[in-house]
Amino acid sequence: MTRPQPPGSHRRGTDRPAPPRPPVPALVPVPGVPRRTGTHRAPEGRPDAATRPASRPRRPSAPPGTAPGRTVAVPAPRTAGPPPAPSVPARTLRTASAPPDTTESTETTTVLPATTRATPAPDPAPPAAPEPAPPRERTSRLLGVDATRGVALLGIIAVHALVEATDDGTPTPSYLVFGGRSAALFAVLAGVSFAFMTGRARVRTGPDLRATAAMLATRAGVLMVLAMALSWTDPSIAALILPYYAVAFLLAIPLVALPTRVLAPLAVLLCTGVPVLSHLVRPFLPVPDLGNPSVLDLVTDPGALLSELTLTGAYPAVVWLAYMAVGIVVGRLRLSDRRTAAALLAGGVVAATAATGLSMWLLGPGGGYAAIAAVSPPEILDSAPTIVDAVTGYPDGVTPTSTWWWLATVAPHSGTPLDVVQTTGSALAVLGAVLLLASVTARGAGPLLGHLLRPLAAAGSMTLTLYVGSILFMNSPLDDLGPWEGYLWQVAVAVGIGLAWRRAVGRGPLETVVSAPAHAVRDRLRGRARDRVA
Repeated sequence: MTRPQPPGSHRRGTDRPAPPRPPVPALVPVPGVPRRTGTHRAPEGRPDAATRPASRPRRPSAPPGTAPGRTVAVPAPRTAGPPPAPSVPARTLRTASAPPDTTESTETTTVLPATTRATPAPDPAPPAAPEPAPPRERTSRLLGVDATRGVALLGIIAVHALVEATDDGTPTPSYLVFGGRSAALFAVLAGVSFAFMTGRARVRTGPDLRATAAMLATRAGVLMVLAMALSWTDPSIAALILPYYAVAFLLAIPLVALPTRVLAPLAVLLCTGVPVLSHLVRPFLPVPDLGNPSVLDLVTDPGALLSELTLTGAYPAVVWLAYMAVGIVVGRLRLSDRRTAAALLAGGVVAATAATGLSMWLLGPGGGYAAIAAVSPPEILDSAPTIVDAVTGYPDGVTPTSTWWWLATVAPHSGTPLDVVQTTGSALAVLGAVLLLASVTARGAGPLLGHLLRPLAAAGSMTLTLYVGSILFMNSPLDDLGPWEGYLWQVAVAVGIGLAWRRAVGRGPLETVVSAPAHAVRDRLRGRARDRVA
């Protein structure tokens, strides 16, 4: 590439040879000037001006924005007569580079007579911007995650709307399928959302971590206010998960600052170790009332309320922190990759199957059921026709601490190590399966799959709004329907509202209520940090 030279600086002395010039691909022909291409060779028998001895003093570079060019001095033809007049420096006309969509650019130099005014060099054309990648990757990921949230929402509604046990205390099949697993899937997806909100990477300590912590704490505060506003609802119909989520959000703030190589083993430790620690600590804590927390509880007995929300309640935040840790790790993966989705599906199935099989062996041949029956009070034994049904249906967030054998169950909402591993595995398996289906849809195949996943994704994009709507409906006089009839009506209404709202507005109303102040706090702190640096 030649050095740009300002006008009037083309004379060269004879004290040193000029450096060789690179070839010029093409020249614009000018009448009376021989056309030159390639290496600028002079006409046969005449020395090339570029090979004459020359000296060139160091000159300042051309102003920014001017296009580089080359000067070609053309000697006059030899003719008989008086000697030619002293040479006059030629002026260079620079032309713009080739259009940005060509694969190679050309530079053209035109030699004009000295009496011709040089044309100003135009600014070089900017390089062609790369074509944006098709949004298939992001679309399949968001479609899969939102559709999985939709599955979790329908499962939560099933737990609330359908019957958990028969008249004699035997757990129903719907409760065995959806109980515990749907809420765990919600918690894992909350961790995935944490990863998305933090750029799917570790948050560095300093201003970024402070802004992220303020954002998550604001979300937790808004969720707690919303939970307090719903405290009048009947916990026997639906125990609110929102206040437990608010506390879990606060506990999860340090997790976003951990690298994945540290967070992944910590998530495993939380799944297996925290339930054991909870079993040790809970005998010394107040007995929970398992009601929906209210402002009165916060004022009159904050210690008991904190104990219930963290360790002894229906969704103990310390135990459920394990689901969020797993979700953050998963959210940092490349979820649009089909191999990742397949690994989540296979790994989740293996984990859930292994935990279930180990529980069956420990409680059956291992003697767990007999040991539990020997120390259980009559209210537990009388709650179901058999000890197996009693152990399966009795836990409500945590298990009794009368014997360590309780930790061997995988009963819904038992919060044992095997229950956390099993429900985490089922959550990963569902997420992996839906991501695989979404990847097929994103590739333009499977229109039937698209018709199935898009309504689920629409409902999953506003789960908080639809969850609260379901709670309000079931606590109103409008819910005079049978269990299955009411459930199917809620599913139809949730999917219909989700599709209509997403097409007309976008983000759900309660989702906006939660995210808007959180993002405002985050952006304000980031702005302050930038001002301090400036």
